[in-house]
Amino acid sequence: MNKQVIKNELTGDEYVYIKHKSGLDILVWEMEGFSTTEALFGTKYGSINTRFRTAGDKEYTEVPEGIAHFLEHKLFENEDCDVFELYAKTGASANAYTSFDKTCYLFSCSDNYKESLDILLSFVQSPYFTKETVDKEQGIIAQEIRMCNDNPGNRVFYNMLRSLYHEHPVKIDIAGTVESIAKIDADLLYRCYNTFYNLHNMVLVIAGNVKADEVIEIADRRLRECSNQGLETSFPYEPETIVKKEVTERMTVGIPLFNIGFKSAPVSGYEGLKAEMETYVALSVMSDPASYLYRSMMEEGLINASFSTEVFSGDGYFTAIFGGESKNPREVMNRILKEIDRIKTEGMDRSLYENIKKYIYGSSVRELGTPESVSSLMINSYFSGVSPFDTLKVLSEMTYDDVMKCIMERFDSEKAALSVVEM
Repeated sequence: MNKQVIKNELTGDEYVYIKHKSGLDILVWEMEGFSTTEALFGTKYGSINTRFRTAGDKEYTEVPEGIAHFLEHKLFENEDCDVFELYAKTGASANAYTSFDKTCYLFSCSDNYKESLDILLSFVQSPYFTKETVDKEQGIIAQEIRMCNDNPGNRVFYNMLRSLYHEHPVKIDIAGTVESIAKIDADLLYRCYNTFYNLHNMVLVIAGNVKADEVIEIADRRLRECSNQGLETSFPYEPETIVKKEVTERMTVGIPLFNIGFKSAPVSGYEGLKAEMETYVALSVMSDPASYLYRSMMEEGLINASFSTEVFSGDGYFTAIFGGESKNPREVMNRILKEIDRIKTEGMDRSLYENIKKYIYGSSVRELGTPESVSSLMINSYFSGVSPFDTLKVLSEMTYDDVMKCIMERFDSEKAALSVVEM
């Protein structure tokens, strides 16, 4: 077992990295003065990972969309009892989520973290699927999918993704479709579990009122040593172009909803984090309440307080997004495109850029202040292939020219799509 302390020279914060003998990476952030503990046990397995193989496979296996989310639901039930009943005895609050690129099981507690951690490591390593339980879950998740399809916010987002991405599975709802989950059976669930829930493809992060040596003791007892399978995931070729410029859907909404997405080249690792942060700063400069774009659209009633921005990126996709409500979303897109053209010619407001960069840096430092935010930062950073401290490094080294270059490259009007949900 390898154990080392990783320290941030900028803030003095530190965490313990453990390469456990089982193959699992463990990150422990001991936070003095806190009474709460947050833990996440995650696998690099999300909704986009529908095509994969291991070192022993000649061909890729393709599985139905939505199976990662389905598997997350089923793992909470074992042969003996419901996992939530076990957590109720320790007083912990437990949950799980599946995103596009990962699945995580988590708990938070103020007492008995060792007992709760024991439960977490045990049930995630104890799958139990039968035809009867799978059939029952198909009905439950099908209903969940229908409810999401009736949600205007969900529709406007996925319609945008389908306008931007030709082939990448990111355009498919995380839960899949009613048709795709009907193809899932117990054998497929075990195949995906045994492939992606290998400890070499997972990480345990825990922060707050916790001791690294105590975590190691529980891990030694609960984790089963396994071999690295040489897992590979694959995605279909995705053109640089978009599918179409605009998509409109009619639903029951008071004010039309819109998402405007700018598709650009995906990047990973440290360079991916740099691209995310530069894009985030660029979006913030354009959409800040002090910016000309925001003030002018707000004064004219084109937008309201729901106006927001987001960087949406991952394995094989990268999109800068503007979203909100507007009675005239096409004019909002027109104004955004004009402002981007103006910035490309005249430059950003330097004073606003500096203020926003300082604010984001301060927010990132404050993110290191609670067990919940620290544990989330650790797991997101780990699966992105960077350190939890790299965000501060990127921001401290970021320049005005870096962000201008980002705007020139990642805000191309030819790769922009408008999605609208209206009455």
